[in-house]
Amino acid sequence: MKLNKDVRVAISGKSGCGNTTVSTLLSEKLGVKLINYTFRQLAAEKNLTLAQVIENAKTDDSYDIFVDNHQVELAKAEPCVLGSRLAVWMLKEADLKVYLFASDDTRAKRILNREGGDLQEIKNFTAMRDSEDSRRYLKLYQIDNNKYDFCEMIIDTADYNPEQIVGLIIEELKKRKLISE
Repeated sequence: MKLNKDVRVAISGKSGCGNTTVSTLLSEKLGVKLINYTFRQLAAEKNLTLAQVIENAKTDDSYDIFVDNHQVELAKAEPCVLGSRLAVWMLKEADLKVYLFASDDTRAKRILNREGGDLQEIKNFTAMRDSEDSRRYLKLYQIDNNKYDFCEMIIDTADYNPEQIVGLIIEELKKRKLISE
């Protein structure tokens, strides 16, 4: 792939929609940096569990603000694929905004396959996480993360495998003359 400009693709979706997988594959295909700095990375850096970071973020806005601002700064610095919950809202400069979605059941089953555990516990945790994420994004940024109709591409990930989704995004980038082969 040849970039016709410094391309920045923003990819968002809720947990279990395939954001990380699709973002990783797309960055590899395009030969650009993947930026996917999330609560998961912050938890690892602070030697906390993901659940602890989510719990702390309920009362301490600095967790969200740091993660969100840090990833946007990284994305502005070079051509990239930014894959995060808020990428399509936060990276105003994105050349293409892609929202990935899947049903709650599909998402929970993917998380189960990735991390193991009990399906009902995963459904409960994911519902709690979605609710907390939505509450914080609205409070901090006035972003309703259930309203993504402004995105240029909205893809139901239950209909395609990750490679097919990347293919759809590549075709859209070619159509927009942002890349060529």
